[in-house]
This record gives sequence, C-alpha cells and structure tokens, in this order.
Amino acid sequence: MGRMTTRETSRHVVTEDAAPSADSAVTAGATGTAAKRNPIVAFLTRPVGGNANSPRRASRFTRWWRRHRPSDRALGWIAPLIVTAIGGFIRFFRLGTPNAILFDEHFYVKAAWTLLRTGVEREWPSFQDPSSVLTVANNKANLLFMQGQTEIYSMAPETTFTHPPLGKWIIALGIKIFGRTPFGWRFFPALAGTICILLVARVALRLFHNVTIATTAAILMAFDGHAITMSRVAMLDIFVTAFTLAAFLCLLNHRDWAKARLLAAHERDVSRPGSVIRTVPLTDRERRGEGGDTRAAAGRPSVRLVVDSSGPVVALSWWRLAAFAMLAVATGIKWSGGYFFAVFAVISVLWDAYNRRIVGYRGWFGALIAKDGLLTALYSIPLVVLIYLGTWASWLVSDDGYYRHWAQEHPGQGATWLPDTLNSLVALHRHYIEDAQSMTGYNPSESSVWDWPLQLKGTNLWWRQATQSDGGPTLLCNPSREQCINTIIGIGNPAVWWIGTPCLLLALFFAWRRRGDWRVLAVWSGIIAGWAPWLLYQGRTVYSYYSIAFVPWVILGTCYGLDWVLHRREPKKPGCFKRCAVALDVIATMFLVFLYPIWTFVPLTETGFLLRMLLPGWANGT
Repeated sequence: MGRMTTRETSRHVVTEDAAPSADSAVTAGATGTAAKRNPIVAFLTRPVGGNANSPRRASRFTRWWRRHRPSDRALGWIAPLIVTAIGGFIRFFRLGTPNAILFDEHFYVKAAWTLLRTGVEREWPSFQDPSSVLTVANNKANLLFMQGQTEIYSMAPETTFTHPPLGKWIIALGIKIFGRTPFGWRFFPALAGTICILLVARVALRLFHNVTIATTAAILMAFDGHAITMSRVAMLDIFVTAFTLAAFLCLLNHRDWAKARLLAAHERDVSRPGSVIRTVPLTDRERRGEGGDTRAAAGRPSVRLVVDSSGPVVALSWWRLAAFAMLAVATGIKWSGGYFFAVFAVISVLWDAYNRRIVGYRGWFGALIAKDGLLTALYSIPLVVLIYLGTWASWLVSDDGYYRHWAQEHPGQGATWLPDTLNSLVALHRHYIEDAQSMTGYNPSESSVWDWPLQLKGTNLWWRQATQSDGGPTLLCNPSREQCINTIIGIGNPAVWWIGTPCLLLALFFAWRRRGDWRVLAVWSGIIAGWAPWLLYQGRTVYSYYSIAFVPWVILGTCYGLDWVLHRREPKKPGCFKRCAVALDVIATMFLVFLYPIWTFVPLTETGFLLRMLLPGWANGT
C-alpha cells in the first residue's frame, strides 16, 4: 500500500491513495516504448544523472538547460516576443517598396495629408481621361503627389465615403514623424501588425494555458499573408484588428478577475450557517477545470455547494473599461469595430453569469440581467459613445467639414432634439451609410463573403511588369533578361485558413458533445463579429482582405484543435501534441517562403508567378 496523503481544497477535504495508479503505469510504459523507438524521446526523457540501466550521462548542455530553464510564465513572454521580432522584421523590411500609392492608399494617404495641412479631408483632382479607365496606377493626382506636388487639392471638403477620421490621423502621424514617404505612411500599420503577433499569443495563453500553443499562435499570425500585406499598406483594417484583439485580451483578464472575486465571496458565503441550499455533483470535465488533464485529478472538489445568493457585483473593472475604450477607438477607425463591441460586450456578460453558476450561486440567471447585463450597459454605452465622438474632434472643431452645417441649412430636419453640431454629425453618418450600402460597382478583385473562410480568392493590391528601376531583389527574376512580374496579392497563408476553418467547426462539435465549453464561445466571438455581419451585405462590393479583422480567431480555432490533441483521452502515441504543433509551424513557414514574393513585391518570372497561384481565384484581377 502506498502512503496516504490529505489535500485541503477550498470547499472540503479529500483523502486519496498516493500509490501509483494503473493509468500512470500505462503512460510510463508507453513512454518507455516510444523511447526505444525514438532516440530523441529517449534523450529528452532520460534522468539527468543516469541510472543503473542507463550508463550514458546527459550532455553538458542538457544538464545546463534543465538547471536554468525559464519558468513557463517567463517562456510565455520570451517565445512570443522572439516570434514577434521575426514577424516585425518581415513587416518592416523593404516597407517603402513599392515607391507608389497602392490600392486604397489612394484614399487614406491623401486624406491624411490634408488632415495634417487643414484639419479636414479635402477633394483631390483626378485628371481622368474619359477615354481611359482610371486606376490607382494611372491616377495623375497620385503621380503628382509622389513627385512632390502635394498642394493640388482644393479647399472643398472630401465627399467620398472613406470611414471616420481616426485611422487617417494615425497614418498622418506617421507622415509627420517620418516624412511624406511610403515608409512614413506605412509605419504605423506595420507597427500595429507587429503588435498583433504578441497579442494573439497572449490571448492563446490565457485561453489554453500552454506555451507551445501560444507560440504556435504567434507563428501563424506572423506568417499569415493577410497579416503581412495589410501591415505593409497604409489602410485601416490592421488598426481595427489590433484594437479589437487588445480589447479581447482585456476582457479575458476581466473574466479572470471576476472569477477570483466570485470564488472569494463564495468562500465567505459558504461559511455562514444555513447558506448552502444544495449540493450538485460535478462532472469529470468540471472537476478538471480549464485546460485540465485527461481525467479529473484526485483532490479536486467532487460537488458544487450552491448558496442562496446571486453573488457580488463584478460588472465593473479597469480591464473591462479599457476593453470598451479600445472597442470605441476601433469603431472610430472603421464602423465594423461596432460589431466587435456588440458581440464582445454580450459574451463578456455571459462569461460573468457562467462563472456565477460554476462557482455555486443560485441566482445566477437573475444576476445575468440585473447585476451583469444592465449595469454593464449603463456605463459601457455612454463610454463608447463619448470616446467615439472624441475621434471626430477634428470635424467637430472645423468650420467647413463635409455636412458640418447641415442642421443650419436644413432647419427642422434630422435629430432636432440634439445640438446643431451633433444633428449635423448624425446626418453625415446617415449619408455615409447610404453611400456604403450603394458600393456595388464591379472590381476584378472583389470576392464573395463565402470565399473568405478558405481563401478562395485574393485581392490584387498592386501589379505591374517589373523593371530595373523598381530596385527589388533579383534572385528570382532579373528584369533586364526576362519578362518579370511585380505583385502584391492579399491572400491568407493556407496553413492558417485551411486548417483553422475545420478546427472552428471541430470546436462547435465538441461544445455540443461536452455540453458546453466557454472557450468555444471565445474562439467563435471574432468570427461572429468580423465575418458574420458581412453576410447581410451580399450585394455590396467586398474584398477578401476584410478577413484580416478575424484572422486571430481563425488562428485560435487552430489552437483549440491543438488543445484537443493535448488533452484527448487515451492518446495512442506520446508526444503527438508537440509533433502536431511542430508540423503546423513548419508548414506555415514553408508557405511563407513560397508565397513571400507575391505578398511583398518581389519580382517573379511569369512561370514563377503562375506556380504560386494555387487556386484559380488567386490570379483574378491581376
């Protein structure tokens, strides 16, 4: 018989037999068998000092590593930061190439310039030849702007819908610091894209509590095609991704804070005589907790003590305030950020109610409405509205912004209960919404919303025949000797999308099979907020690069799949999880090397270019 140990839990005392279990013996046997077959496993699992049956001693480096290995807490920062540095190099290297205005930089760069000069977006002449098709490449205003003729705009306010002004102000800040160059206006998008790598790793670590999974998430974000291309152009979508991802991380921190407060309050409530009204047996999954072992560990509570209370108020925390502030900023960059606010706010409230139930409070459903939902709405909506109005400060203080005096020019119309300035702003929003919904013109690069999950079609951000003056690498093609193509195509890394999308569906299956898993709702939250709303605009012109807004949650879907491999019951082969993670990292790296030229304007031969068009839709519009 093994010795007996006693472990105290927060609710009751459990006595267990410390003798080795049959499961541990089976696992040890499996590990020994694997070690015989695989010398790497044998190297990693043999004792440091050797034993009677192992005459070979561990290497000096192995002994040093085992003594000085950083803690998992430290590795949770070190490994993602290394990947972030690599991803940052990919985004900043040759950032000023091509030396031209790309795709929708046509709108944002010139708007940012006029914001710096006059505080309001201004109209630019197009010099369009009626006999030719106007494109970004042959737009004369763009060419003159690149040549230094930057004062050719008129003082008339810009009338084309180009989203709220905050994102353009961020681009303008880069121009102010680094000058009117492609590097200047692309600096902050590249910085935002680099930060996203670290953020997605921290989110994955919060959800799955595993450094390997978090590092894999960082690698997938660093090497995804949309994440790279949208970080290297002066457009707004990468800013939305950065702020919504940061807000999501803050809400996860709020969830941990709220759960700790509920647990502490429950301990006090249980100690009061007569407060416990019933006990509820826990399932193995509930006993394991989040990211637990295959089976419920001994020493864990086996019942839930339900008290006759709804628990303390946990609706307000600094983490949640920060999250809503970031979501308001994201909405001030593009209105699609408002969808993230709506979805994340609801999900965060549901998490609070779920925690009340699993901790052991009877009135959790009533608290969902009164303590969590209503209280959160009472402060979050005014906060978001105020911050969003602040993003329009330049328009509010201007005297000739578009629609600035609409209320005075249309007395008795619109939201007359508001001051004239805000009434004019509401009218401007109404006008812009009508413009956005009417964007139905044909573009060769447009795609269907249904194409995005598997990246069936790309977005041609720039294309032209390469010349020696481009100054690009000539390793893959020498423009002086053969026909070469320079291109930037926004298309995702297949390792991210073709694996992540099935894993998202797998997560739904396991949520049904396990009768709930709050992490599934977390993984799907970005898909609901970033992809699902576009299903309402089937007739509108949309592009696949819009999917950058929910790339992190596709990656989290892959992380959920890796977590399932890690914790599945009765694994057939030890080390399967790490082999899967390493294989995924290698595949993503191989696709990065293969597709890097079409993501970053590297000259290719026509054959080399067509070789990289893995799907017919990738070449559309080029």
